[in-house]
Amino acid sequence: MKVVKFGGSSLADGEHFAQAIKIITADPERRVVVTSAPGKRNSDDTKVTDLLIQYANQVLGGEDYTKTVEEIIGRYAAIADYFGVEHDKLQYLSDHLNQLPSQDFPNDSYLMATFKAHGEYLNAILMSIVLQKLGYEARFVSPVEAGIRVTGTPNNASVTPEAYNLLDRFEYSDTELLIFPGFYGITVAGHIATFSRGGSDITGAILARGLHADIYENFTDVDAIYVANPKVVVHPAAISTMTYREMRELSYAGFSVFHDEALIPAIEGNVPINVKNTNHPELPGTMIVPDKGFQPTDIVTGIVSGKHFAAIYLHKYLLNKEAGFTLRILNILAKHNVSYEHMPSGIDDITIILDKNQVNDELIDMVCNEIQEEINPDKLEWIDNYAILMVVGEGMVNRLGVTSDILDSLRDENIPVPIVNQGASRISTMIGTYDKDADRAVQAIYKRFFVQEED
Repeated sequence: MKVVKFGGSSLADGEHFAQAIKIITADPERRVVVTSAPGKRNSDDTKVTDLLIQYANQVLGGEDYTKTVEEIIGRYAAIADYFGVEHDKLQYLSDHLNQLPSQDFPNDSYLMATFKAHGEYLNAILMSIVLQKLGYEARFVSPVEAGIRVTGTPNNASVTPEAYNLLDRFEYSDTELLIFPGFYGITVAGHIATFSRGGSDITGAILARGLHADIYENFTDVDAIYVANPKVVVHPAAISTMTYREMRELSYAGFSVFHDEALIPAIEGNVPINVKNTNHPELPGTMIVPDKGFQPTDIVTGIVSGKHFAAIYLHKYLLNKEAGFTLRILNILAKHNVSYEHMPSGIDDITIILDKNQVNDELIDMVCNEIQEEINPDKLEWIDNYAILMVVGEGMVNRLGVTSDILDSLRDENIPVPIVNQGASRISTMIGTYDKDADRAVQAIYKRFFVQEED
């Protein structure tokens, strides 16, 4: 049995819906379908999820939301019209969307989560209606019915172990297509809570594990996962097969084709993932497989850069002689709920690399003031223009001189490297550079390991 997930671009309109249905029905093993909310139909369009966020903000602000609701309903109606679905069958979608503001929510965060989740919820219902009209035995399944229980915050939920026990007992026929909305689950108290943005990938992985799928097919708008970002490297090589841990390392710094959190359920369930293109389903795509028994064909599998990093740099003489020095810094970060990404250090220096997305100027000033007061470093500096590059590959483990080759390629392009860190897994090397040099750094490393091999 296969779980199949379609991204927002793959379900943006009636034509894309038809292509998705063609894929679903082409393989009898594809029994479980996960829908995203309709994405952009063109570059000037708006994703339905963004319209729902706008709707929620208008409700919270006491503004008129009539036009926004009409635009959202219009997106689903246009898809239904493509298949000749009678309008009375869409009445529930319209009524439900209009009734959202009258529901009771514990707080505004739960309201926002519920509104956002309805992009997937309504699309899954519509998909089941369309499939039924086309003569297929399709059944809409809500997270409540399936038992997708979650904990955490309303807009950043995590699946509970209990969810897998409930999914294990979920009953369904081998002849029916099960249509699940992605992106959200249900809290113990019965409220909707969403995974992080792009969380339909997570739903697909949860179902693949919980329903014991043989494979999880993730359909998106690219032919494969590439060695490097095509916006940075022209026509980069496609990755045919990679391991879970390679994907995890690359996702950390910016690989955005597949949600990094979605790997965890797949890893736990030992379910291979196949990332494929909805528009070219005949292509093999990229397989993401368990590490055990994997035989790499290349030294490097992927190169990725993230420009959303910054660092707190401290210098203090005899730093290495002070017991508990690092712990005191970490306690300050923990107090303000700030996690760190890396912490390279020397005998008198330490650099704490942070994700800039989780801090602001006020918080940084507060943290640095407390560090100054607690630690009294000789020098304390905030560096806000870091970029982190991850060079990842299972083939790096038994290959000597990989880090030297990486640094030589950057030296040849006069790219400064303030930080180098070899991953403990030995399948990755982290390079710290400056954001203005990040793209050139990726291009230089790609040229060293792939262009020469192609010559």
